[in-house]
Amino acid sequence: MNPVQPELASQLITLLAAAMLVIQLLMVVQRMLLTNIRLFALQSLMLAGIATIIGFSHHNAGHLYAVAGLTLAGKVFFLPWLLNRQVRRIEIEQEINPLLNASASMLLCGGFTLLGYIVARPFTSLARLGNNTLAVAVTLLLTGFFLMINRRKAVSQVLALLTVENGVMLAAVALTTYGMPLVVELGIFFDLMVAVMVLGLLVYRIRETFSSMDVTELSQLKG
Repeated sequence: MNPVQPELASQLITLLAAAMLVIQLLMVVQRMLLTNIRLFALQSLMLAGIATIIGFSHHNAGHLYAVAGLTLAGKVFFLPWLLNRQVRRIEIEQEINPLLNASASMLLCGGFTLLGYIVARPFTSLARLGNNTLAVAVTLLLTGFFLMINRRKAVSQVLALLTVENGVMLAAVALTTYGMPLVVELGIFFDLMVAVMVLGLLVYRIRETFSSMDVTELSQLKG
């Protein structure tokens, strides 16, 4: 292998990982559900690109082509289409009242980014390709969990769950093992697909019952 190729691959992975982080921060401040769905699809496309580059750069990581293909088919096309259809069906296209406003959310996510780099620093030697890729993965996890707490709409929380899964997959493909065993990745992927479809039905039922997607309305079920 040409010695320039690993360096170029590392630079491309670093660039795509940084783009995933920027997209995550845009999702934090963006309240339009349809725009957030498109941002998630774009973030997943970056993840598929990273898996493809690592698979191309290392002959023993060919299973990452399958990961890239599943990510492309499932999280770039199918799930965004499904969520987009759900949002149009329930006719609620905006997150109205997050717990924290955009300024406070960005400030907190800046702290999450710093924490992600601190947590990942002792493990940077495990990632052979891409500078700070593991730190970005940790940050995606933290901001994804924050989004799940900060947003009230069920679709927004589904998207937050999906970005957490993107962070997990980014960490897996960036480490020295270049991903979990394929059977594990397939299991996680299909479990996620089933979970999103079930949550889609739940969103519709919440909308039908309460004329809202605000999950805090579920507190009315007490009795």
